[in-house]
Amino acid sequence: MIYPQRCDLSPDGRIFCYFTLKKHADWPASNAYLAMSRLPWLTALAAWGVGSTWTRGAHFVSDRSVWEWGDPDVGDAGPCREKYGLAHIRPGTFAVERRRGWTETADTPPRRADDMWDEHRQVALEKPSPTEPGHALRVSGWYAAHRALEPERFSPPAYALDGGSGRRGLDGVWWADWSPGGDLLIATEDGRLQRRSPDGATVRWEHDLSALVPDPTPPPADAARW
Repeated sequence: MIYPQRCDLSPDGRIFCYFTLKKHADWPASNAYLAMSRLPWLTALAAWGVGSTWTRGAHFVSDRSVWEWGDPDVGDAGPCREKYGLAHIRPGTFAVERRRGWTETADTPPRRADDMWDEHRQVALEKPSPTEPGHALRVSGWYAAHRALEPERFSPPAYALDGGSGRRGLDGVWWADWSPGGDLLIATEDGRLQRRSPDGATVRWEHDLSALVPDPTPPPADAARW
C-alpha cells in the first residue's frame, strides 16, 4: 500500500519519493519504508526504514542543504542530493495540497494543540482560481489524507466550486486542482483524467484509464540505476 499524502514527485518529474507498507518485505529497510525510484517503476534506489505507518513521509525542496532523512538503509541517495533537498512532511490532513497553495477556510475549526496527526477535526481547504477573481476550488474531509481506507472512519475528499451563483459540488471527483490557465484538472472516481472549463460544466479533454488492467512485469535494468 502506498500512502499518496506522504509522497512527492521531484521537480523534474523523474524521481518518485514514496512511503509504503509492504507486509512481507524482508530487507534492512523493514516492511514500512520511504523509498526513491525512477518513474514509472517502484524499484528502490534508496530506502529508509520507518518500521510503522505512523510517519510523515518526505517531500523535495529546492534547497540542497536541507536533508532531514540522513543516510538510507538501502541504496545510495547521493545522486538525488546533488539536485534536491529532502524534508519531512508536516503531519496534517491534505498535506500535499497545503504545499501547493491551498489554505484552510474560515469555517475550519482550529487544530487542537494535542492533535499531532490532525485526526480530530473536519478540515476544509480552498484555492483561488488563477484567472477568475472571487472563484475558488474547495475540498473537505475528515482525516482525508487516507482517502480510501476504512470509510466508516475516514471520509473521502469532497470537492466543490465556490463563486458566482454560490457553491456547487463536484460529484464523482477524487482529485482536482487548477491548471495555470484556469481550467480544472480532474481525476474521477471511475478512472478518468479530465480538463474541464473553469465552471466545471464542460469537459474539454478526457483520457479514460478505467479499462487498464495491472500486468506486473520485472522492471528493466535501467530502473535500478540513477
